[in-house]
Amino acid sequence: MFSLAKENFKIALDSVKSQVLRTVLTVLIIAIGITALVGILSAVSNLEHTISSDFSSMGANTFNIQRYKFTVERHGRRERPKNNPIITYRNAKDFEDQYNYPYTQTSISFYGTSSAEVKYENKKTDPEVAVIGANEQFIQNSGLEIEDGRDFNFFDIENNNGVCVIGSDLKKALLDNINPINQVLSVRGAKFKVIGVLKSKGSTFGNNQDLRMIIPLQKARSMFTNADINYSISVKTDKNDMLEGAQDHAVSTFRNIRKLNPVEEDNFAIERSDDLLNRIGSMTTYLYIAAWVISIITIIGSSIALMNILFVSVTERTREIGVRKALGAKRKTIAFQFFMEAILIGQMGGIVGIILGSIIGFAFAKIADFDFVIPWLAMFSAFTIAFVVAIVAGLLPAIKAAKLDPIESLRYE
Repeated sequence: MFSLAKENFKIALDSVKSQVLRTVLTVLIIAIGITALVGILSAVSNLEHTISSDFSSMGANTFNIQRYKFTVERHGRRERPKNNPIITYRNAKDFEDQYNYPYTQTSISFYGTSSAEVKYENKKTDPEVAVIGANEQFIQNSGLEIEDGRDFNFFDIENNNGVCVIGSDLKKALLDNINPINQVLSVRGAKFKVIGVLKSKGSTFGNNQDLRMIIPLQKARSMFTNADINYSISVKTDKNDMLEGAQDHAVSTFRNIRKLNPVEEDNFAIERSDDLLNRIGSMTTYLYIAAWVISIITIIGSSIALMNILFVSVTERTREIGVRKALGAKRKTIAFQFFMEAILIGQMGGIVGIILGSIIGFAFAKIADFDFVIPWLAMFSAFTIAFVVAIVAGLLPAIKAAKLDPIESLRYE
């Protein structure tokens, strides 16, 4: 049985080699469908993994109080956000003072600017450094980690110390090859001693997460005095099973701070990291469906093309089939020969498609500055689909070849 399969494989391989142009065209048609599948699924996986890793770093036991929800509300046929008031410093400070749910810690922060020029001696950055004012809980609540030095402590914030924690890219830009701890940086004329360096976070949608400088909240408020500054509040619970209770208590506390009546809707939003991940997952589901629809349409075309080439092959090799039958070849042997040829062409198309699709996914990740994820599921699906396509496309030609009458086949010209 093994020797027969080996012989049929050699015959199929010889047939493929003898019809190079037709085989190449069929392989390319199959590869286009597989490329579409693997390429799109890989790109979507890269997008999903990058966003998910950014949000999941906040931790499943963290939630934020912010001005608007992650998505906007629908009003008629258009979408527009509710006109919620900004979260002022007084709102945030009152919440920090009044919120007393057990096993929680609250961080307050705001973006002073995203285009600051930071100086060190005779060096300076381009005006693209983000400056964040925050309290001592911000770094831990945000899922950030200290690589060198230390985090803020209670006294740094209460005493308005001129200290800062910087991102890894800011360290490379100004303090490369020297110990950054206790070096003095200046921004807008104010001087800050570096007490810590953050671990690298990379970029998201072109936004560099490592080119930033975190300073004590009150210091930042004295430097950035815009009237419409919107503050962020983050609450982290030490126990996951207390998250729901902590969130409900936060809502009631902030409603009291905003002086809302019981019948009034919230004019703020509560967002959890896992809620954001679920929404991202629901959005990427549509992209996955689109990838499958596009690839299936293309693969149907490739199935027809493969079936056509095998029908032509059966017709051209009618005399060969007659000779093999006259020498004692059984119907299943003839059918298996053409099945083997179909599977060979199908898997060649699958391999080419997987390679091209992976290259497309990798290129997309590099251009968009996403994390590249090897699309194992897409690759497995591609191999499976290519195999199924080969079986479906090779079935009718194989049956036709197996049913040929040996006498009529020997007379065929």
